[in-house]
Amino acid sequence: MDLDEILDVIKKAHDENKVIARVHTGDPAIYGAIAEQINQLRPLGIEFTIIPGVSSLFGTAAALESQLTLPEVSQTIIITRPEGRTPKPSKEALASLAQHNATMCIFLGIHMIDDVVNELLKEYDEKTPVAVVKKATWPDQEIVRGDLTNIAQKVHDAGFTKTAMIVVGDVLDQQSGEKSKLYDPKFAHMYRDAKD
Repeated sequence: MDLDEILDVIKKAHDENKVIARVHTGDPAIYGAIAEQINQLRPLGIEFTIIPGVSSLFGTAAALESQLTLPEVSQTIIITRPEGRTPKPSKEALASLAQHNATMCIFLGIHMIDDVVNELLKEYDEKTPVAVVKKATWPDQEIVRGDLTNIAQKVHDAGFTKTAMIVVGDVLDQQSGEKSKLYDPKFAHMYRDAKD
């Protein structure tokens, strides 16, 4: 269905005083098109509520049993996608974003994994850990791990072509970095005084 067809169904149900649930695939606020729908619903006086689920980004982190930030390793997460049929601003090219060497979570790029890796290698070290999670949180989820030298081949060997998140960064080596101050007895916060 295109947007006009979807809106026709919503308007008809609204006129019949029905409760409408418009269920989206993916994350409603990332690489979707809810703004277009909102911009059509408001002038019609059709009220709506956006109910988010758990983002596939965080489902992926859970599947990896991993944090996406680690003290003194990376405190930044870049959420992006490679350029495809929908263009990106040039300053948001993967190689430009990779200059930060932050944790990068790449949506919608598994079908072009070779191009993604080539762009990332312009800035990340070739031994930077990479994990690819297909269908995160589903019963049939699959995980492939490697580094920038071998992840593309591993993804091809696994047959991943869609519904997979690419995570890049040293945070995937959970043994690196300093320990969090959160549990350090010498660190005070609003729930605990520091101990000598």
